[in-house]
Amino acid sequence: MRIAMISEHASPLAALGGADAGGQNAHVAELSAALAAQGHEVRVYTRRDHADLPTVVPLGGYHVVHVPAGPPVTLPKDELLPYMGAFGEWMAADWRDGWRPDVAHAHFWMSGLATVTASRACPVPVLLTYHALGSVKRRHQGAADPSPRRRIPYERQLGAVVDRVVVQCQDEIRELLALGVPRTSMALVPSGVNTERFRPDGPAVPGTGRPRILSVGRLVERKGFEDLIRAMPAVPGAECVIVGGQPDDEPYARRLHDLAERCGVGDRVHLAGAVPAADMPRWYRSADVLAAAPWYEPFGLTPLEAMACGVPVVGTAVGGLVDTVVDGVTGDLVPPRDPRTLGRTLRRLLTDDVRRYSYAAAAADRAGHSYSWRRVATQLAAVYAAVAGLTRAAETDDAREVVA
Repeated sequence: MRIAMISEHASPLAALGGADAGGQNAHVAELSAALAAQGHEVRVYTRRDHADLPTVVPLGGYHVVHVPAGPPVTLPKDELLPYMGAFGEWMAADWRDGWRPDVAHAHFWMSGLATVTASRACPVPVLLTYHALGSVKRRHQGAADPSPRRRIPYERQLGAVVDRVVVQCQDEIRELLALGVPRTSMALVPSGVNTERFRPDGPAVPGTGRPRILSVGRLVERKGFEDLIRAMPAVPGAECVIVGGQPDDEPYARRLHDLAERCGVGDRVHLAGAVPAADMPRWYRSADVLAAAPWYEPFGLTPLEAMACGVPVVGTAVGGLVDTVVDGVTGDLVPPRDPRTLGRTLRRLLTDDVRRYSYAAAAADRAGHSYSWRRVATQLAAVYAAVAGLTRAAETDDAREVVA
């Protein structure tokens, strides 16, 4: 099949851990590579954010196409909505000129708008993965939510007009039903993990002699880093390493440093900043436990990556973490925004080698068996084929719910 991936702000070429670079970038990159490895022809359309970027860049068996929509400079994703019409029109012209996909899979709601625009000019079946929902973000951030005013109405409309909504976890199904998206239009296929790169064996970042608690993500409030720092006094002797963001440039990083000093753990909290994706397995392997403490999380790739490296997870019971982390088997789940319980749970795990090693083995087994990108790509390819009418009608219902 010819598969168009549309990821307007999250390019597979971006360095993870930047302002708007995180799980979606990794998801699109890994999924595209896995589909290409299975013989599909894949193009990823993303917005040109630098004048010197070539139009087409080969990457991992697929191609990244830079779409001229808006000024060729880096912009916050919440400022990109005015350019989605031009994005869709350029993409439709590209499809009409000879590379017409069998399906177009949009990632994020603004990509959905651009893709629906393109499909109306050049009919192509459209699938949409939201990755994050405005209704959930508004619930947790309130007036601090910088999303465009019409985000939630647009998300509701997109759920009604696209050919299939690809959801990533059970919690997302509940949120979409509340938004009015029909259950019959959803296909549940989780995100995945590169089990060839993320595995227990291999080099690790050197340790300091202290038990290491690792946390990974963009330096934004909802990721729960403040809760983790507040939990650290309950875990004496352990160090906390936070990977992501730009510690020297971001005001929030200073806020985290100041909080660590006030909590008396300034010498045990280290902000490592953004690191190349290729270095992440070394960081995971260096950890005794991964702490993932978001207030809300649409899916959450970092717990899966840690699990694939044989690292147990202590995470908040939100979003996709409830699906991926089996409480009491591959890690422990705690309530969000509860530093006291988080600290107590981390301390218990770090002082119980038998439990920690048992979790580690079960985590690696679960990640490899249920969440490899090869498995996810096979599941999604079945959904694509059904939506594109490339399979027998009798197979269509089976592809609606690929994962039970």
